[in-house]
Amino acid sequence: MSGSRVVVRPLVEGDLDQADRIFRTAFGTFLGIPEPAQFSGDADVVHTRWRAYPTAAFVAELDGELVGSNFASDWGSIGFVGPLTVRPDHWDQGIGRRLFEPTMDLLSWWQVRHLGLFTFAESVKHIGLYQSFGFWPRYLTAVMAAPVVAPPKTVSYRRYSELVLHYPGDPGDAVRDLTDAVYEGLDLGREIGAVLDQRLGETVLIDDATGLQGVAICHIGAGSEAGSGRCHVKFAAVRPGRGAARSFGRLIDACHDLAAAEGASLLSTGVNFAREKAYTALRQRGFRSQMQGVTMHRPNEPGYDRSASYVLDDWR
Repeated sequence: MSGSRVVVRPLVEGDLDQADRIFRTAFGTFLGIPEPAQFSGDADVVHTRWRAYPTAAFVAELDGELVGSNFASDWGSIGFVGPLTVRPDHWDQGIGRRLFEPTMDLLSWWQVRHLGLFTFAESVKHIGLYQSFGFWPRYLTAVMAAPVVAPPKTVSYRRYSELVLHYPGDPGDAVRDLTDAVYEGLDLGREIGAVLDQRLGETVLIDDATGLQGVAICHIGAGSEAGSGRCHVKFAAVRPGRGAARSFGRLIDACHDLAAAEGASLLSTGVNFAREKAYTALRQRGFRSQMQGVTMHRPNEPGYDRSASYVLDDWR
């Protein structure tokens, strides 16, 4: 009905506040929050995501009025879509589909090998929309959290923000070498740069005598994707191999230590249930699920969602 009146175009800076209101209202309404516009509190996804990927966001206008937005993120050989939101009074009018089309064109232009997204597992409508674009639902993903507990002993780790000033060479090269070992072509450089440039938190690195063994990209506090009182691990991984379990434990300890140092009281992250060892390790360390959804993949392949993959991520 409204399709002919809908115009989809790149999101520009002047759209951000309105896109943020629609994002909050849409999710808040879907989840049944009494005051939908208060969804996500003082956390910020829309502004931070656009600044990280300013050419990878789109808005829909209906008769000149902003009614929705969509984002894409580039992690090298992996790209993911979202958040996709439409103003509730314009749901079920095909606007979400219109927003998805240029996003898929962009991901194709990026030559991303594996595409993904996170959505509500119980929503027939959402899953049906994404299936029509070739995405397939796979394992559930839990968003988990635990109270911040400063480790009882000294934790050895380094902060990326300090290393860029003193590291002999680019510390990003070591990170890319590690993530490439997790999944060929996986590159978190843009995410690390966004945290550094926007002062959203910190990236934690752990190593040993053989080199870098783990990385965790953490959003901390208001104005980041975490919100007040939280340290949210948007992505973390350790080098595959015999020492992976031990490195993962060290990395979680480092994240607790960072969170405590920055005044956060809750440490949160996402983990796919296919990564059985990582999920089990979090449970053993006191993490509990706060919500869960399903990740959808194109093509219908696991990517790095494998039992032995000590990887944490959040594709919301």
